Amino acid sequence: MRLPRTDRGRAVLVLLLAAAVTVFTATVPLLRDWFDLRVYYGTVDSWIHHGGRIYDYRVPGTTYGFTYPPFAAVAMLPMALLDLHAAIAVALLLNLAALVFVLRVLAGRAWRRHGWYGCALAACALALFEPLRDTFSFGQVNVLLLALVLLDCWLLATGRGRWAGVGIGLAAAIKLTPAAFIGMLLVARRPRTAAVATAVAAAATALAAWVAPDASRFYWTHAMWDTTRVGRLDYVSNQSLQGILARLGVSERAVWAVVVLLVLGVWVARTRRAVAAGDWTAAFALTGLTACLVSPITWVHHLVWLLPSFAVLIRAGHLRIAGALYALLCTSVVWLWFDDASGVDGFLGSNTYTWITLGLLLWLPLGHSGAAGSKALPRSTSDVAPAPIPAAPAIAHASAQPAPASPPSGTTSATTGTVAGPGLGLARKASSDPTGSTRPDASNPQSSSSPASS
Repeated sequence: MRLPRTDRGRAVLVLLLAAAVTVFTATVPLLRDWFDLRVYYGTVDSWIHHGGRIYDYRVPGTTYGFTYPPFAAVAMLPMALLDLHAAIAVALLLNLAALVFVLRVLAGRAWRRHGWYGCALAACALALFEPLRDTFSFGQVNVLLLALVLLDCWLLATGRGRWAGVGIGLAAAIKLTPAAFIGMLLVARRPRTAAVATAVAAAATALAAWVAPDASRFYWTHAMWDTTRVGRLDYVSNQSLQGILARLGVSERAVWAVVVLLVLGVWVARTRRAVAAGDWTAAFALTGLTACLVSPITWVHHLVWLLPSFAVLIRAGHLRIAGALYALLCTSVVWLWFDDASGVDGFLGSNTYTWITLGLLLWLPLGHSGAAGSKALPRSTSDVAPAPIPAAPAIAHASAQPAPASPPSGTTSATTGTVAGPGLGLARKASSDPTGSTRPDASNPQSSSSPASS
């Protein structure tokens, strides 16, 4: 089928695709009714207006409550000034703005070549991406965290490294997973930036401890270590290595620890290769993949961290591979094994997204920075290391084609492209238990002696 070449034909195609996407997202994948945002809003409302404690709040009729570090609750305090509908509207706007920034950083100047038509097609494709549509529908914070981390990448790439690390530090204080990018900075021989990120995370955590000392004490001594607060490890939405083992009935922590160490070894080796080859975008993408794999719980909506990997694939010219993998991540296919993940088909099918993540970690192309003459990231004198590995390079000009020898200063990274399949639209079974937890409420959740459910 030939795509339309006139503006009128393109406008008709975009309108038809937008209508199809709207129907698909409104009917086939169950909308999540802003469930996680209602957790955040209810927690803040109970804490500020009713004298409740952060980790005691439960969404009415469920066992689910707040599971993030205390600084996340402090950062969400402005919601106390809004009603729920206003909070939903603000969350949508913030997520949209964060997504635009993420795409701008990943695509660099390449989006200008495609104009409104390419941007419209990309928007339709992104609306089908299950991790993104779940993030918006749950009212989650994943895209905001991705934007914070990419902000640091942009600062480093454009020679504004003085403030680099602040975004990663704030993201790590809000949710623990982005702390993996501090490790990436160390692997990339960026000790000063890693120190800034660590200091910002520590300062934010200290602020939360001053504002809510009891909640902070409970979180860091108990809640942080209790993965069952979030939900069942074997729930099909948990697309991490721990999720695979749980669905196999393997509960020994030693087995999981060995697998995690192997994955971390692969990540360090490949990240060092990416940095040595001047491919900062790939180093960032590998870290996002690894964080999803080694986290005890990686719900499907956490997989927005895979977006940079698709940018790398497209930049390296692997459009068909990127399209096929992206299409799989639009299908909701893992939910076919919602009730029963046993057998060979269950082992392969219920872990589809984890296999994609692992495959990308092992085979993501490295060294395709897209600009032979791209400038390396400036290194401060405090970042000098004895090893001959160069400083992490600038995010390169995005293109699958050779770039000019002298790209403009500050050019940013790879394009996300517009390839994506519409997905199979497999309906997932309705459930009143979004994260699969079946444990009852504790009598006094926020205490060091009594565990809380979430």
